[in-house]
Amino acid sequence: MNNTRIRLAARYLTALRIDLRRKYPGNGDRAQGLGRAALAGGLVTRDLAIIHKQAVVALASMFEHVDTRDALIRRKGHFFTEALVPMEAAQSVTRKTNRMLQQRNRLLHRHTAALARGNRRLEREVDRRKAGEAAIRRGREQYQKLFSESHVMQKKLRRLTHQIISAQEEERKEISRELHDEVVQTLVGINVELSALGKGAAVGAHNMREKIAHTQRLVENSVNSVHRFARELRPAVLDDLGLIPALLAFSKNLAARKKLKIKMTAFGGVEALGGAKRTVLFRVAQEALTNVARHAHATQITMGITEIPGAIRMEISDNGKSFPVNKTLLTRSHKRLGLIGMRERIEMVGGRLAIESLPGVGTTVRAELPFIAAKDSK
Repeated sequence: MNNTRIRLAARYLTALRIDLRRKYPGNGDRAQGLGRAALAGGLVTRDLAIIHKQAVVALASMFEHVDTRDALIRRKGHFFTEALVPMEAAQSVTRKTNRMLQQRNRLLHRHTAALARGNRRLEREVDRRKAGEAAIRRGREQYQKLFSESHVMQKKLRRLTHQIISAQEEERKEISRELHDEVVQTLVGINVELSALGKGAAVGAHNMREKIAHTQRLVENSVNSVHRFARELRPAVLDDLGLIPALLAFSKNLAARKKLKIKMTAFGGVEALGGAKRTVLFRVAQEALTNVARHAHATQITMGITEIPGAIRMEISDNGKSFPVNKTLLTRSHKRLGLIGMRERIEMVGGRLAIESLPGVGTTVRAELPFIAAKDSK
């Protein structure tokens, strides 16, 4: 940069001396050429001003004559002005270019900001769509799971319905057999006795009394059988007197028929339960006691109804043989339907059922129903 300015200073001094010695000022080409050379050499206006000042100082002797000094001062000023023309033109272009660049930068900034906003909107839309697709995918998976579970439940329900229908048929068959074997046969016997009595003119009074007594016993047995069937279907004492008398009556009758010892203790407040809950407890006890009598070969049964915090607990234990509870629940036997029916009844009124069966100990059926005295008595 220094070498360029030195060379240009020498050229400038020479050109200015020539211009000042002329009788008339030049057209400015030489000065503008120096300005272009300064611009090409990377010099700025300040550099050119310093070079001009140095040249003026070097040519100071030319200003000694008063009559020519003012004209020379004007000419050197004109020369310097002409030298500045290329630099001013370049700076003007630079300023214009800078203004255009600034405008373009502002426009680019606006476009960049708009693009950034668009990108953010696009990212939000992508995230929203991804979330929507994930939700749809989860919903589809949940639907498939529910559909599969529904399909399995339908199969189980159909199988259970078939088992219930079969159980109902077996129950009807058993009732039919008992009616035929007990009631019908008894009625046939009564008919035979009455027929014999119709022909009893030749029979003595003693024999007549025996036949009448025998017929009365047959009628009494028939009445007892019909009453027993009615009690097993729906004991009237449950509605008339309450749960405890109904359980006592059923236990007494079962113990007498099956030669069992049944010990029962009960919390009197259980009668405050609603009718539906009392019916559930009776049916569960009925099913549990009947299962013991049929399958357990037990000699003793203990049944207790107690109050626990927030609930009523009924527990039925026997000393009979045990059975695999889980395995039984998976089979298709009628005993399984009895266990499922007990559990369904308990859960229907918000309770819980647990069954434990251990070899050498026996089986315990435990049912718990939620109980708040003031609420359940309504």
